[in-house]
Amino acid sequence: MKRIKIAAALTAETPLAGVLVKGWVRTKRDSKGFSFLELNDGSCLKNLQAVMDHTPEIVQTLESIGTGASVALTGDLVPSPGKGQKWELKATGLTLIGAADQEAFPLQKKRHTDEFLRTIAHLRPRTNKYGAMFRLRSELAFATHQFFRERGFFHVHTPILTGSDCEGAGEMFRVSNLDPAKCAGMSPAALAEADFFGKPAQLTVSGQLEAELLALALGDVYTFGPTFRAENSNTPKHCAEFWMIEPEMAFADLTDDMDLAEDLVKYCVRWALERCAEDVALFANFVDKDLMPTLEGVLAQPFVRLPYTEAVGILGKSGKAFEFPTSYGSDLQTEHERFLCEEHFRRPVIVFDYPKEIKAFYMRMNDDGRTVAAMDLLVPRIGELVGGSQREERLDVLERRVAELGLSREQYWWYLDTRRFGSVPHAGFGLGFERLLMLVTGVTNIRDVIPFPRTPRHLEF
Repeated sequence: MKRIKIAAALTAETPLAGVLVKGWVRTKRDSKGFSFLELNDGSCLKNLQAVMDHTPEIVQTLESIGTGASVALTGDLVPSPGKGQKWELKATGLTLIGAADQEAFPLQKKRHTDEFLRTIAHLRPRTNKYGAMFRLRSELAFATHQFFRERGFFHVHTPILTGSDCEGAGEMFRVSNLDPAKCAGMSPAALAEADFFGKPAQLTVSGQLEAELLALALGDVYTFGPTFRAENSNTPKHCAEFWMIEPEMAFADLTDDMDLAEDLVKYCVRWALERCAEDVALFANFVDKDLMPTLEGVLAQPFVRLPYTEAVGILGKSGKAFEFPTSYGSDLQTEHERFLCEEHFRRPVIVFDYPKEIKAFYMRMNDDGRTVAAMDLLVPRIGELVGGSQREERLDVLERRVAELGLSREQYWWYLDTRRFGSVPHAGFGLGFERLLMLVTGVTNIRDVIPFPRTPRHLEF
């Protein structure tokens, strides 16, 4: 007998005879002469109710079954007389696959705090909330690939191990094959020579620079993979390991970049609302009562496009007592970003043309000599969701920026080479996938949108 998943059973068009379902028991209720099991296999939010008469074999098996146990049921899918469900399983066979100790199983209660569930990340996907979260994560990853495929982008793979720092911040994890206990007393030069690559290696903070190289050969490309930051940060918006969506477009400028970012965000939000309605509704009902208006607002109007200078002016005239004062040349903080899109404009905002002093070396210098063609896409509750720019394609200007920021020209020789041989205007951005999930679900802590969060002092599971 072939197994049918619960999602398929619940959406069946007609009754089905001879059905096999497998899953985990959510609840068990016993009555005189029969019992009910609520079963979930992770394929959807809803449970399948099974009802079974008390035959001697079933009664004996039921004695070993409690919440969390895995079972297999056989029987017929029939119309349910109960409210709120179209079908139920009239079970005639019950097999215990894996028992769950009822004294020790930690998911007995209906509701648990997120803080508690983070301590049992190996089990929290079995709850309604986290099952919905990780189905949404899967769906939005697929939507991302579909979005770029529809637009003729090529999916490329960029290195996780790198010898360069894309951001210039230096907050990177060092990777080495050397045993620290055997390295005492070795000079830095000797350490580098003895190391696997013969030079320091780190986990990447971004696939951007390598994606640029591929865009300058393939045209439009994107990378979607894990990135790493060694910042000792415990904020609700930061993890040491997170996923980034990073497209790069040849023959493109800042306007093209902003258009693509807006289109991607709207595409993913629409995908979630249309194809994951049941899971999104859980978050709208139990996590964020304003979630649906927020998501509908993302789709309702074009995003505001606001020069950085005007953004600073609006903040200065707002009358708000910000924790971080604003002035020209200062970077926008989350409180400023949220004010712009939640209170002033009440929709997403793209701020562009930032002062060169607060942006990276690879961003294209504008004609005014003071600003670069950079943009940040800001959304309600999150603040910055996307950061990108038109890349500096002019060799002489790029070399000056490298020198101004004290970066090693030798370290970036390969990057500069692309400006020597057939350079073209090009642009791209990075979108934090976990922040996108926070937007779509209303969840406020990044630790709750990634299955196994990596934060300072936390490296389990």
